[in-house]
Amino acid sequence: MKQAIKKAKSNIETFHNAQKTEKVYVETMPGIACWQEKRPIEKVGLYIPGGTAPLFSTVLMLATPANIAGCKELVLCSPPNKEGKIANEILYTAQLCGVTKIIKVGGIQAIAGMTFGTENMPQVYKIFGPGNQFVTVAKQLATKFGVAIDMPAGPSELLVVADDTANAAYVASDLLSQAEHGSDSQVILVSTSHKLIAAVSKEIDAQLAVLPEKRWPQKRLKTLN
Repeated sequence: MKQAIKKAKSNIETFHNAQKTEKVYVETMPGIACWQEKRPIEKVGLYIPGGTAPLFSTVLMLATPANIAGCKELVLCSPPNKEGKIANEILYTAQLCGVTKIIKVGGIQAIAGMTFGTENMPQVYKIFGPGNQFVTVAKQLATKFGVAIDMPAGPSELLVVADDTANAAYVASDLLSQAEHGSDSQVILVSTSHKLIAAVSKEIDAQLAVLPEKRWPQKRLKTLN
């Protein structure tokens, strides 16, 4: 798992490092100067869901570019489990990606805390990360109080179009990785190959058997012939 996380981090770094540019300065006409420059946001809040599954991939995708951009403070909020702990995968990834503060809180409470600041939570300038419908609305409300957000994240919807050349195991993994996001997630496979559909269906059952949270995606996977 650690090796996979490190490999993903390396790939993400390669992609985002390519987006770094120097200051662009152009004189469009005599006396008219236009320029573009990129500056890091000093304090950013990263919301990492942990209800249905510990989304450590979200830590990778948010904290890695924040570090590349030069953000000084990376505040991570994630809901703890029943034992009051955050998943080890999230903690490891957060440490690897340079998160400066981790707070065990989720839901609209986390968004409110990062928006207004509390005794234990710093106020941030921009909030990133997906969440359920309540978190999404809370993020939208945060913009009314001067805090920016990345975007309102909706329910996960994935359509995979594949033929006989596709790897059934990869297709099944893609479908399951989106189905885990919540009870309102929807994943669809479209194929002209009955052979592939049967192989993917078999692979889904095999992968579900070893997933710790196999009860929820199974309810939402249906085969349409």
